Amino acid sequence: MYAWIERGVSVFGMSGFSVLAGLAIGILFGFMAQRSRFCLRSAVVEFATANFGEKLAIWLFTFGTAITLTQIFIGSGTVDVSSSRALAAPGSISGALVGGLCFGIGMILARGCASRMLILSATGNLRALLTGLIFVVVAQAAFMGILSPLRLWINGLWMVDGGPTRDLMLLVGGKQADKVPVALVWFAAALLFAIRGRISIWGWIGGIGAGLAVALAYLVTTQIGVAAMETGTARGITFSGPSAELLMRILGGQERAPGFDAGLMPGVFLGAAFAAVLFREWKIQIFDANSGMLRYMFGGALMGFGAMLAGGCAVGAGVSGGAIFSLTAWLALVGMWAGAAAMHYALDEKRTDARAALKSGRLVKPGRLISGRAMSGAARP
Repeated sequence: MYAWIERGVSVFGMSGFSVLAGLAIGILFGFMAQRSRFCLRSAVVEFATANFGEKLAIWLFTFGTAITLTQIFIGSGTVDVSSSRALAAPGSISGALVGGLCFGIGMILARGCASRMLILSATGNLRALLTGLIFVVVAQAAFMGILSPLRLWINGLWMVDGGPTRDLMLLVGGKQADKVPVALVWFAAALLFAIRGRISIWGWIGGIGAGLAVALAYLVTTQIGVAAMETGTARGITFSGPSAELLMRILGGQERAPGFDAGLMPGVFLGAAFAAVLFREWKIQIFDANSGMLRYMFGGALMGFGAMLAGGCAVGAGVSGGAIFSLTAWLALVGMWAGAAAMHYALDEKRTDARAALKSGRLVKPGRLISGRAMSGAARP
């Protein structure tokens, strides 16, 4: 692999080849995520309601594959994440926790995480497109705009140094060699839930394929850095930073040379769109009386701010950061699960119960449920 990467860097330059690599890996991730219906929000809802089904198994497959392959690559010396920002740079415990909670709440309101919004947009879902645009604008505002002071203040409440103190495995007394066995436990859990939930063939292929794309991102970006004799180039797949960068490039406010992230976002969109067209799932979807436009907008804003606080989105921090055992990434992931579960119970679970009660012949009244049998025939709906 290194030989053709070195050849590609010599032909297209580091910047050009990085864009092409991001485009290719993005297409792989977008196609697999669209076919598998990969979505952290759906996985959290299944887990929170003890309905351990297909969505949870797919998310576990993606996470388990990403963490296992990434750690195998690290152990073999083909991937070097020691200079990665998620490990080497100082991080924020407070930002990870608060940002994770905000993101989790936001993805319940928006009915999907940031990556899911991009993938759904590629299938013709205009609700997801609007939500994604709000996510991008708020993320940029939190990074360099009007929300930046608030983000910096929250991040500064509890900081942690980079290096060993940000490596979760080393922090709990483990060793580098322990990471692969821990990763295999996650993959084994995915197998268990997949068999239990009897997931579809595309659930197996798509979940594993999306995780493979994350691991390949680390592998390819590391090797591009080796070929160009630059360190600290290893990176996984994330959506918050690249989406904000893409916005600034469109608006003409980005001066640095494009890289892996510049190709990633278009690649994911193209991969998801191709899958939707190929399997005849491309369809225009708009807001209606039942969808709740304000809910989506507020959810997108919370995800944008939360992602910048947490250092990444559900894929960037939750999967890519988790795959290299970044302490703040794991804390952000915990925050996302906690925030999403709490918001689901506070908002959507009550509506689900009410709909179930109506279908069973009961009417919801303030403070009580009245059985349909107690009503006269004329009074029944």
